[in-house]
Amino acid sequence: MVIMLCNIPEYLANFSSLESLDLSGNNFQGAVPTKGVFQHPGNFSVSGNRNLCGGIPELKLKPCPRNVLVSRTRRRHSSNKKKIFIGVGVGVGVVASLLLLALSLLMKRKKKNTNHLMMSNPPILDPFYERVSYEELRAATNEFSSSNLIGSGNFGSVFRGLLGPEQSKAVAVKVLNLQTRGAAKSFMAECEALKGIRHRNLVKLVTSCSSIDFKGNEFKALVYEFMPNGNLHTWLHHHQVDVEEGSLNHTRPLKLSERLNIAIDVASVLDYIHSHCHDPVAHCDLKPSNVLLDNDLTAHVSDFGLARIIDQDSFINQVSSTGVRGTIGYAAPEYGMGGKPSREGDLYSFGVLLLEMFTGKRPTDELFVEGFTLRSYTESALAAEHVLEIADTSTLSGEIHNKNMSSISECLKMVFNVGIRCCEQSPTDRMTMAQALPELVSLRARFLRTNMRKM
Repeated sequence: MVIMLCNIPEYLANFSSLESLDLSGNNFQGAVPTKGVFQHPGNFSVSGNRNLCGGIPELKLKPCPRNVLVSRTRRRHSSNKKKIFIGVGVGVGVVASLLLLALSLLMKRKKKNTNHLMMSNPPILDPFYERVSYEELRAATNEFSSSNLIGSGNFGSVFRGLLGPEQSKAVAVKVLNLQTRGAAKSFMAECEALKGIRHRNLVKLVTSCSSIDFKGNEFKALVYEFMPNGNLHTWLHHHQVDVEEGSLNHTRPLKLSERLNIAIDVASVLDYIHSHCHDPVAHCDLKPSNVLLDNDLTAHVSDFGLARIIDQDSFINQVSSTGVRGTIGYAAPEYGMGGKPSREGDLYSFGVLLLEMFTGKRPTDELFVEGFTLRSYTESALAAEHVLEIADTSTLSGEIHNKNMSSISECLKMVFNVGIRCCEQSPTDRMTMAQALPELVSLRARFLRTNMRKM
C-alpha cells in the first residue's frame, strides 16, 4: 500500500473564525504553520503525523531544515493549483468538512442578523401614514389610560386612540407585551401577513411602531383602523360578558339576517386569503373575538399574529411557530397533533364559529364533555328536525311568527349543514371555502326573497 505524505495546508492559518482543528493521524509532514489557529497549542492537534517540524515551541518538534523552509516560502507565493491539491492530499476531507461548518455558522449568523433587522424595522403598511413614534402613541391614547383600554389578549393590550391632524382619526393601538414569549414574533408575523393583502373585510393595519418607551424598555405596537362596534363575541354573548372583558354594553341581539351577513363577510376573507392572494395565508386563530364590526355591522377579520403563509418555508413561517396554533374549541384537532397550518384548519374554525353564531353556544360550554361537542350537538338536532329548539333564542326573538317560521327553519338547517361540513374531524372531509361561500350567499338571497314576499 502506498501512503502519500503531504504538507499541512498553510491557508488553514488564514481562517480567522476557525477556533479548533484536529489534524491527528493524517500522514502530514513538513513545517507546522505558526499563525491563526496554530498559535495556541490548545486549539489544534497534529499528533500521529510523521516527519513534522517547526511550529510553536510548545509542540517540541525538531527544527525544520533550511530546504524545507525555502520550499515552504516558495509554496506560499506560488499560484500553481496542482501544488495546492497535493498539499491538501489525504486531509482534503477534513478541510472540506471544516469549511462547510464555517460557512454554515456564517450563514446562520447572517440570517439571525437579518431577522433582527426585520424585527427592528417593521414595514409601513399604509403609505398615507408615516411610522409613528412612541410619544405619538402615548399622546394618542392619553398615556395608555385604562379608560381607553378596549381589549387584551395573549400578546398584549389594545387601546383606543386618536391620531392625525387635530387627533381626528380614531385608531386601535395594539401594544405588545414583549415579556410574553412569542409576542415579538407575533408582531412580525402580523406585519408580514397583512402587508401584501387588501380586502374590505380585513381590519386595516395602517402603521406600526418599534421604539423605546420612557423607561428605556423596548416598545412595539400595531395601529389599526378603529372598529366602533367591538367584536362579535361581545354581540353574541352580550348577556354574559363582564364589563371588565371589554363589553361595549350592546343591548340588542343580532338579527338572523345580520348574522348571515357577518358569516358571509368572514367567509369572503377566508376565501380571499386562501385562494386569491399571491402567497396564500392561513389565519390560524379564527374566533368571534377576532371578528370586529364597524358602524354598519360589517365584519372585519383581525389578529393575524399566528398567521402563516401556506406551504412555504418563509420568514413568517419561522416567526409564528408558537406551539399549538389557535384557541381551544376553535383550533382544528390536527393542530393539537403537530399538524401544519392549512386552509383546512381555518375551515374547521369557521365551522365552529358558524355553529356558535346561530346556536348561541360556545364550543367550550360546560354541556360539551366526554366527546360531545358543539358539532355533534348540532348534528343530532339537525337529524331530529329540532333546529328551532337549538337556535339562539335571541336570534329568533321578534322574528318568529306564522308568516316566516318555515323560512327561518329552512335557513337554519342550511347554515347548520354548512357549519357541520366545515368542521368535520378529518381535514380531507371538510368542504372548501370556495364551496361554503356560495352556499351561504345563495341561502341568504333565498331567505331575504322569502321574507320579502311574506311581508
